[in-house]
Parts: sequence; C-alpha cells; structure tokens
Amino acid sequence: MTLLGIGDFARAVRLSAKALRLYDEKGLLVPARVDPVTGYRYYAGSQVERARLIGWLRRVGMPLGRIGEIVAMEPGAAAEAVRGWWGGVAAETAVRGELAAFVADSLTGAPPGPALALRSAALSDRGLVRGENQDAVHAGERLLAVADGFGAGGARASAGAVAGLRRFAEGPDPAPGALLGALADAVDEAARRVPARAGTTLTALLPTGPRLALVHVGDSRAYLLREGSLSRLTRDHTLVQALADEGRITQREAASHPQRARLVRALAPPAARPDLQLRTPRTGDRYLVCSDGLTTTVPESAIRRALRETATDPARAAHTLVSLARCAGGPDNVSCVVADVSA
Repeated sequence: MTLLGIGDFARAVRLSAKALRLYDEKGLLVPARVDPVTGYRYYAGSQVERARLIGWLRRVGMPLGRIGEIVAMEPGAAAEAVRGWWGGVAAETAVRGELAAFVADSLTGAPPGPALALRSAALSDRGLVRGENQDAVHAGERLLAVADGFGAGGARASAGAVAGLRRFAEGPDPAPGALLGALADAVDEAARRVPARAGTTLTALLPTGPRLALVHVGDSRAYLLREGSLSRLTRDHTLVQALADEGRITQREAASHPQRARLVRALAPPAARPDLQLRTPRTGDRYLVCSDGLTTTVPESAIRRALRETATDPARAAHTLVSLARCAGGPDNVSCVVADVSA
C-alpha cells in the first residue's frame, strides 16, 4: 500500500496539515500510519475521498460532531442527512434575517408600515376516539393560536396558554423597540397559566403592524400557502424530528415511528421557551395553524389541496380539514385555524 506523507496528502486533498491534525484528534480522519519515533502522519490513497468530503462539509459550516456522523453513513443516507441539515440551516438563517431586519428598522426609526388585514376562522373537534378535547383555539384580528394540552390538566393547560397570549393581543401595539420584550412577556404569562403535572404545545401567529410574530413550541404546526405552494413554518419539537434532523432516520421512517408523538419541548413546568419568528406576509397569503391531530392523519398533499380548493373562505377550509382528519379515523383531537391576508 502506497502511503503519502501529511504534506503531500494535504496538497492532494486541498486541506492544511493543521486541519488534518485536527481531524485526526477528533477521530474523523485517522492516519493509516504514524511513525512511532517522529510522530509523522502517513495517509493512504483510499482516504482521499473521505478527506475531501470532510473538507467540503467544513466549508459549508457543518460542526465536526455532525460531520463524524455523516462520514460514517452509507452514501444515500449521508446525502439525505446533508440535505436535512442544510434545510434547517437555511430556515434558521431566514428567520434570523427577518429578526435582524426588524431590529435594524427599530434602530433607525423606520415607520412600521400599515397593519395587516386578516380574515380568519377556527374549528376544534374531539375526534372519534378521545373522550375529551384538550385542544384550545383562537382566531381573531390580533391572535391566531392552537394549543394541544396533555396530562391530567391538559384542557386547562391549553386554554390557559391561549388566554395568556390573548392578553397581549388585546392590548395596544407595543413600540417597535419593545415588541420582542412584549412577546417574551406574553409567553411567560402563557406559561404561568399551565397547571402543574400538565403541559401543552403552543403555536400562534400575532399580527404586529405589517409583520406576523410566530410563537411555537411542541408539535402543533404553522403552514403558509403562497401562490399555490405549501411550506411548513415550524419544526416539531419531538424526539423523532431530532432523529431525522441528525440523519439517523428518514422522513418516511419518522412518519410511522412508534415514538413520533414524544415531545422534547413543550410549554410545561419548568417552561421551555418557544421559538420566535417575525415574518413579512403578502396579500393573498393563507396561513394554517393546526394541532398534530391533523398532520398525523392527513398528508400534506391533501392539506395543500384543501387549502387551495377553499380559497377566500377560511371557515370552509377549517371545516374541510377537520372532516379529512375524521374521515381518516379521527384518533386525536383536531384543531385548525385558517387566516387569509387581504389588502
């Protein structure tokens, strides 16, 4: 077996010797041979492709720990893991970009712009199996929210969480510079209303001037239908989603995983802080906020079709979506809020 010294190998794979030493220390790229006297590293030609892959992944900013998992996978699984990781990075970057733009506008005193005009409707249903509806919904000009309670006090938890946000929605618009702090206070109020030994998911859209604030924790979801295309705005805070993000299971496997309902974050004592986004809607956008009673029984293709076919009628859209979940067996409570952005 022909071996290359670390200098020649570094030139062949376009990495520095320093980087190769780091990858050795982290166990990502262990030399084929190390001289016992000088400590000089030698690499085999068969290690070139692995070294190049590590270099490419580092150039796009992937953490070393994640790289270690990916280089150990079969090519197909590794490709899916890279796409999943980058999708998360791109989504998070877009969210941070909206927040950065908002902060910049606040600093310069830029006018906030006209308030959003929304037409919305909500519907919540016990389903065909559960004995109690532990979901809570709200659809109004200042708040669109779905909460899915669990535990002995699940119904009180979901209702309390929505009521906490409603206090924010019913108050005056905070000044732009105080908006993020006011939203954090509203979430704290929602968390205080969750009883002990219970918890709830919480996904809500709150119009704030020309923007929508999105608050999310758990596995209820928010979607956007724009120009006929449906995109999910939230990521589930579940064990299965974490495994999919890490590339340990595929999205297809996640859909039927026996622990797909196991939450890793929820609004429960001690309260987990929800994700926060600021979004800029467009006239013609349609937003959907729903509990997992819809998304675990109705495929996204059918959700998209129902939202498209009920255009301009949020109440009919919500009724259609709940009916689809019931026709699929209705194993869980199902709740939907649909809102259209008008001029």
